Amino acid sequence: MKVLILNGSPRANGNTTIAVNEMVKVFSDEGVDAEVVQLGNKDIRGCVACNSCGSTGRCVFDDVVNEIAPKFEEADGLVVASPVYYASANATLIACLDRLFYSTNFDKRMKVGASVAVARRGGCSATFDELNKYFTICGMPVASSQYWNSVHGREPGQAEKDLEGLQTMRVLARNMTFLMKSIALGKEKFGLPETEEHAWTHFID
Repeated sequence: MKVLILNGSPRANGNTTIAVNEMVKVFSDEGVDAEVVQLGNKDIRGCVACNSCGSTGRCVFDDVVNEIAPKFEEADGLVVASPVYYASANATLIACLDRLFYSTNFDKRMKVGASVAVARRGGCSATFDELNKYFTICGMPVASSQYWNSVHGREPGQAEKDLEGLQTMRVLARNMTFLMKSIALGKEKFGLPETEEHAWTHFID
């Protein structure tokens, strides 16, 4: 089992890292190979809707997005973690996710997704919902925990004091591992669900 973890914080050792590391410990104990990629401190521009990726299968801007694309394809699960800015995820992370999901044409169905939001106080649930939408448009099951996947802390290191938040991260990692293993067994026995040709419906002729 392999999990790719995208850390959207610009602070390499901030509270988002504390949340992510709590999951990494559990993944390690469960025999899951977890790779963390720090994205929030990268120079990542947004999608310009050029549609070049439709023919090439990769983004026209050759940066970290194209670097992590094969890691995403190989992974059984994807964790996306972000600090909260104005009840939303880090803009650099969103730029990465827009281009990553749009430019890659491999089948994402049944890869397990999990989102994590870290904030001083509010906006976690809005950010959590925002990040989950990348998974649910692609047929990716979403892993859940004992609570919405959030950890609280403002100054660096304060997340260590959020015992419930850290426990939520551990439960999330265990549940995600169980779901990935269960899906692997299901794919081996039953294969993937039958697909239909996409019925594109546009509302302006």
